[in-house]
Amino acid sequence: ESRSDLDFTIIWVPRRTLVSNLILEEHGVLGEANITSLDLHFIPLEPDLLSLEIEDAFSDITLRKDPTPIFASAQALMRLQKHYGLFPRILGKGDNAKKLADLLQRMREEEEVNASSDPNNTYLSSFGLTPSALVENLVIVDREVDFPTTLATQLTYEGLLDEVFGISNNQTEVDTSVLGSAPAPQGQQQTSTQAGGGGGGATRRKVQLDSTDKLYPHIRNVNFATIGPLLNRTARRLQGEQQSIKNQEQTMTDLRASVAKLPNYQAEQTALKLHTSLAEELTKFTRSDLFRKTLEIEQSLLIGSDPGAMQDSLEELIARGDVPLETILRLLCLESCLANGLRARDLDTLKRQVLQAYGYQHSLTLARLEKMGLLISREAHRGFLNPIAGSAGSTATEWNGVRKGLGLWSDDVREDEDTQDVSFVFSGWAPLSVRLVQAVVEKGELNQVVANGGAVATSRSAAGGQQSQPAAKSSSTAMSSATGWRGFEDVLHRIRGATVDIVQKGADADATAARKTLTGTKEGPKTTIVFFLGGVTFAEIAALRFLSQRLEKSSNPRKLVVCTTGVVSGRRIVDVAVEKRGFGG
Repeated sequence: ESRSDLDFTIIWVPRRTLVSNLILEEHGVLGEANITSLDLHFIPLEPDLLSLEIEDAFSDITLRKDPTPIFASAQALMRLQKHYGLFPRILGKGDNAKKLADLLQRMREEEEVNASSDPNNTYLSSFGLTPSALVENLVIVDREVDFPTTLATQLTYEGLLDEVFGISNNQTEVDTSVLGSAPAPQGQQQTSTQAGGGGGGATRRKVQLDSTDKLYPHIRNVNFATIGPLLNRTARRLQGEQQSIKNQEQTMTDLRASVAKLPNYQAEQTALKLHTSLAEELTKFTRSDLFRKTLEIEQSLLIGSDPGAMQDSLEELIARGDVPLETILRLLCLESCLANGLRARDLDTLKRQVLQAYGYQHSLTLARLEKMGLLISREAHRGFLNPIAGSAGSTATEWNGVRKGLGLWSDDVREDEDTQDVSFVFSGWAPLSVRLVQAVVEKGELNQVVANGGAVATSRSAAGGQQSQPAAKSSSTAMSSATGWRGFEDVLHRIRGATVDIVQKGADADATAARKTLTGTKEGPKTTIVFFLGGVTFAEIAALRFLSQRLEKSSNPRKLVVCTTGVVSGRRIVDVAVEKRGFGG
């Protein structure tokens, strides 16, 4: 009572729910505070990357079976439709993608009813919801459709940074012993935190990883095998610029121009020192015996080798005792996902060995992984030939057929700047999620990849050594997205989950025509929005950026924008299931 003059406000992020009201009412504070919500929706991490930043989205959907992230995704996508118009076509793969598409349809109907009864509606007031002139289509990728890509080790520079140090909100924390004398880039805070509560813990520094860095945008998406030559080339260029300034006699005009370039030069020098230090640490990681052994097992599984042949290698890693549990679980889950489950006898043996090596509290861990569908036993009724699957789609992916039908593996992938295929992000494995996007926006290129057994046919001139463009013309693929999944229906039926293909038209044809007349036809490249429900990896982002750059150079330029519930990795999704408490602790 003595504090009745204070005003309390409760802000719910990302939205206010009925459950939150009930909790406040039970504690007797529902009427004692101002209650509101902060609908953040998409947060632009980069110009081509929008994220809801829902940290628990993957675990909510797969482990807790909580549809809240699907609803939040629908709200965010509906907000885009209100501002830019309806997505002319909604395509998707996966059961959760179907739920999201249906929810978008329902929200659209509700919006049209509300708009017709509200004269003050501010969204496209004279037109209502009409097809967008800027967005070409929406492609929804259900994370459950492509678990293997998430579980595999990312081999791009940014992906490896996430694997080793972890990246959150475009930031990572690195021990100062790793960075050495590398200063913080200009405009970044040089904040330090101490690991552990004691004063003797290692000091860590936050590093900003985004397009404000002068060097990072040029190296983030390349295969790590090429990072050394790229950094070396940058160092030689900067050294040459510095030497030329010192050696030549300059007039006042030249001197003024050199001084103007100085801040940019210093920023590049600082970024070079930073990324050289980070790359050296990543090199230590990639040259370790454990990394090589893990990568060998991963690639054997991804290429389609007999999972039983990997049994001895997995048992050997478990018996070593110094291998992190997350690494073991990622390999077990990868084998399970690619084989649609392990034989019951093999699975029981591996589970027993894991419990004996890492503790019996991890029986809870294994149970959670099973609930998430990551580590399961092979069942007779699961698979592509399931007679009761019906039109809803297969209950399991027929990986051998899909691997061939979409060219998921390439034996002769190029990892350098002349690469012609997205498989460079995993040194051979092309993410299924990205191949699905190609099936919509780049049919000609994908058909060529499949015809060549997973590799793009290229030629190199004998005189200049310059690589030619792929045989399939970009102009033929530029118009392909108007046909949806056409041409790939058979392989889509072999992939688990429902297939979505919805064409959206405006309620008023006259309003749609008027909108096109007012906006005109010369509006620059159209955009395909690729939405990952459950999270996206940095390797997939790199592959889609590579694809987007190629589309922008085509005769009918288009671009891709990646939207997601959050950024994930194999380490993160497995860590969700790991039991942190020990018995007797």
